[in-house]
This record gives sequence, C-alpha cells and structure tokens, in this order.
Amino acid sequence: MSGYSLLDGVRVLEVAQLAPASLGGHLADLGAEVIKVEAGPFGDPVRVGGSRAVGSPDGPSFMHLRWNRGKKSVALDLRKPEDKQAFLDIVRTCDAVIEGMRGGYLDWLGLGYDALREVNPRIVLCSVSGMGTDGPYRGLGTGGPVFDAFAGLRAVRIPEQPPTEGMAGGTTPPIAMYALGAYGAMGLLAALHKATRTGRGCHVEVAGIDVAAAWMPDLIDAELNRDRSMPRPGWLPDGRLPDWPRLEAYRTGDGHAVLFGAHVEKFWRNFAVAVGRPELAEIDLTGTDDGAVARAETVWRALTEIFAQRTRAEWIELFLAHDIAGGPVNTVTELLGDPHFRARRTTYRVEYPGVGDMEFAASPVRVHGETFAPGLPPEFGAHTDEIRGAVAGAG
Repeated sequence: MSGYSLLDGVRVLEVAQLAPASLGGHLADLGAEVIKVEAGPFGDPVRVGGSRAVGSPDGPSFMHLRWNRGKKSVALDLRKPEDKQAFLDIVRTCDAVIEGMRGGYLDWLGLGYDALREVNPRIVLCSVSGMGTDGPYRGLGTGGPVFDAFAGLRAVRIPEQPPTEGMAGGTTPPIAMYALGAYGAMGLLAALHKATRTGRGCHVEVAGIDVAAAWMPDLIDAELNRDRSMPRPGWLPDGRLPDWPRLEAYRTGDGHAVLFGAHVEKFWRNFAVAVGRPELAEIDLTGTDDGAVARAETVWRALTEIFAQRTRAEWIELFLAHDIAGGPVNTVTELLGDPHFRARRTTYRVEYPGVGDMEFAASPVRVHGETFAPGLPPEFGAHTDEIRGAVAGAG
C-alpha cells in the first residue's frame, strides 16, 4: 500500500511534532519517502493527541493516523553526539529536511542550515513554526488557535462563565493550523525545483501566524492601505451586500438545510423561473437606497417559505436540473452519507492490527490513473536500525 507516485525518489528527513508534522504527511501522501525523527520515550506527542483514539482510550490518535501515515520512524536523541552524527549521515542522502518545532530549534542543536549545507549543498531546509524564526515573539510557545487569534483572522470568544461547549481558546477549529502544512509543502517543493535546476539548496520558512495574516486579503491588505482603501459602491451600511438573501442558508422541508449561492444574476433568474416566482427576480437587490434593507428582507422571507417546501435532496436535484448555484449543508455525519462524497473516492480502507478494517479520508489531491492507499503510521522507532544501518559512515 502506498500514496501516489508523484514524488517517487524524493527523500525527506522530518524533525516535527504536532501540526507541523502535517507537512511531511502531505509529501508522504504524494509519494515521498519521509523519515521521521522522534525522541523517547513516546515520540511525537500527536501520537496521543486529539479527542478521539483508536481501539482503546490509550490508543493512537486520528491526527497521528492522518499526519504520520506512510512515513518511516527513526528514534534519535539529537542532543547526543552520536545521534547528531547519525542525523547528518541521513541528511547526506536526503533532498530536504523539515524543521517543524519552535523556530530555531535545529540551530540550537548545532544542526541548522549551515551545518546541513556542509554535508549536502543541495539540501532544502523548510522551517515550520508558530511564531517564526525572528521577531520578539520567536521564542513563544504556541498552538493552532493562537495563530488565528494573533492575526485577527476570526473573532475570539472571551467567556464570562466556564464554557460548556466548543473548543478551548474561544474559537471554532483553527484555520491556520491546518493550512500550515499545505503552505509548507508548497514552499518546500518550490525550493526542491530550484535545487534541481541550480544544484544549490535553500532555506524556506512558513510560520502559522503568517499563514493566518495572509488568509484574508480583504482584511489585512485593506488595513495596510487604509488611506487608499475606499468602500466599494453597492454595500449596505451594516456591511452586507443588498442581495444577501441570494447567498444565504435556508431550512428545507425535511429539517435539513441548503446554502443558496445565486448571487450571480444568471443563477438567480434561473431559480426564480424554476420555482414559478419570476416576480422575485424583478425586485431590486442592487440598490443601496433607504428601501434596500426592506426589499432584501422581503426576498428573504419569501425564500424562507419556498425552501421549506422541498427536501434537501429535492433542492439539489432542482439546482442541477436548472443550473442554479448552491449545495447541501451537512454535518460531518451527514457528509459521510452524501452521495457526492461517496462517489468521489474520498476515502480508503486499511487493516489496522488488533482493530480491524478502518476507513480514512484520502488526500485531497487526485492523481488520475493512480489509487491512493497509504500504509499506517510507523511504530515509534520502527525503522531506526534500517535507516542507520544504510547510512552509517556515509560520505
């Protein structure tokens, strides 16, 4: 069993824990050989992270099964001289190194980019951290929700009483934490492309706070240029577009919901005709005069009544038949039964020893003509003898 073949022949050495391990996970999914360096006694904390475990309460976490699948594990204590030498021996055979710890971790160990380049001039180092390698907060320990909060990416709830639901930190699942590995993979692969052309490696860096800051150009870029930033005509004083009912969620007749996406005029007119309400398309939802809010609310009330007349599945059928934009609103449980989700080979199965046949989400990257079927994550240190034996004394 394996991931895709796109990165066959690429060898990556990973020193990463928790979310930064997702960078190596993306590369392993695409076919790279990813050698994960772990230290005792338990290895990467993500092995037992998250709220759900496999098989038993002390079993491996689902985040570990996703981010570390298809890798090899080597147990090394990089504070020991003999293990540092083993690390550098492996570096000689690699195309890239992932530093997925607090910024400057490998420098602190005497294994930073200069040391790596001495043994392998073509090596690419990709540093992935929360706060980055410079600036006054570079030594600050962080976690996923901190990235979003730092950049103002989302509003953070400040509880007045002990919260009874939701995630710690006053946020919904963090955005930048999950995007961090994807941006890191993009930077690392671009650096590998340059190294292939020039024969020289380079050091690239991705910080979680920078990912969060770059996520919404309408927010930070407009604020950076506040004196040149002008409100675009056609917005209501409360920050909504006057045609907001055409891009809204509505409850369906079976108690589910759809997200209506007919803010484009073609889709809106197709909808009005399809439901026998052509007069709705004649209501002005573009003006921002004093009557704009009342007109929008009139349309919203009409749409609320209309959408309650069919089931969610019936609305999707109508959208497809009449070229109307929109889609179902699913819970995670509902997603797994959605016919479109199931039809697109979005999962794969693997036998887990002692547990049985298990199903996991596949890589969002599709390679036509190939089947995605990676192996399970390695046991801690499972490949230590294999890797160390193969590279001992190399160079």
